[in-house]
Amino acid sequence: MTPLIESIETLLVDLPTIRPHKLSMTTMACQTMVIVRLRDSDGIEGLGEGTTIGGLAYGPESPESIKRNIDSYLAPLLIGQPADSLNALRARLARHTRGNMIAKSALETALLDAQGKRLGLPVAALLGGARQAHLPVLWTLASGDTARDIDEAFQRLEDRRHCDFKLKIGANPVDRDVAHVAAIKEALGDRAGVRVDVNQAWDEATAVRGIAALQEAGIALIEQAIPAREHAGLIRLAHRFRVPMLADEAVQDARDGFDLAAGGFSGAFALKIAKSGGLHGVLELAHVAQAAGIGLYGGTLLEGTIGTAASLHAWATLPELAWGTEMFGPLLLEDDIVETPLRYHDFGVELPTGPGLGVRLDEDKLAHYSRKS
Repeated sequence: MTPLIESIETLLVDLPTIRPHKLSMTTMACQTMVIVRLRDSDGIEGLGEGTTIGGLAYGPESPESIKRNIDSYLAPLLIGQPADSLNALRARLARHTRGNMIAKSALETALLDAQGKRLGLPVAALLGGARQAHLPVLWTLASGDTARDIDEAFQRLEDRRHCDFKLKIGANPVDRDVAHVAAIKEALGDRAGVRVDVNQAWDEATAVRGIAALQEAGIALIEQAIPAREHAGLIRLAHRFRVPMLADEAVQDARDGFDLAAGGFSGAFALKIAKSGGLHGVLELAHVAQAAGIGLYGGTLLEGTIGTAASLHAWATLPELAWGTEMFGPLLLEDDIVETPLRYHDFGVELPTGPGLGVRLDEDKLAHYSRKS
């Protein structure tokens, strides 16, 4: 008998970060996750996570809107439907609702987790099978203090946690940001790669000046220097400089990826399940990039363990991630809500094993950190 989706519960979970995390648009001291618990008529529960950065500072979805829209609009479209018909369920959500990609990603994750548990298979197997079980992970240096960032980088190297680093810039004048980045790269030398994320903070003229200086300083990759909708400007920057450009907010899904590739963009795409509405959508984007010869990077919206595990299952199916991943979200949080944290070692993270996502909730921790009202 085909199992039906019986109920969908959402919880807001607030977890403090280990230090302030400074970006161009906000500084985070806490991460709020929307945890989805999807229960089917056969007793199987699937877990999902919807997470964004800084409330509404990053994009059009906030944790509160993700929860409300799932509860009021998306969940009613799924309840009572066959739980194992993922393609039909994705089409149903797309037909009746617009946008809300983070919310849809959380629901798709929960559906895949439940189906994996039902079949006794990991999510990666549902996507065609893992090609790698240990994925490289960089660390973002975002304290805003140069000396502190250098110390933090050397500690991560010493612990064999990370050997590549990303710097969040764009909140300060361009010369000050360049000096900060250059000092860190000089201190690290050849021991580690350094890249930057501008988070759309510059206009194109400022980007030309800033990227020229960053290229001279030996920076390996420039992420989203200008606003997301300025595709033509991003293509011009990719042609102008030797240092590769990484498109992030500019490339949400396969259609964006096709448009950039057709326009002559070269460099890399940041993949994020939250941007693309889930694991299937992000893999569609990855396949467009591969066909166009564009590099891949496994990105994050600083998800906790559930969302990070979902992303890892998707990345593990890909043949190559030329620029690695940034799946460090759980390490940025002071605590966790799962029984067994992800295993980070040797400059990377292990793909979780077991059916579904391979993670189980710690009910006491979940109750402690869940928002009460």
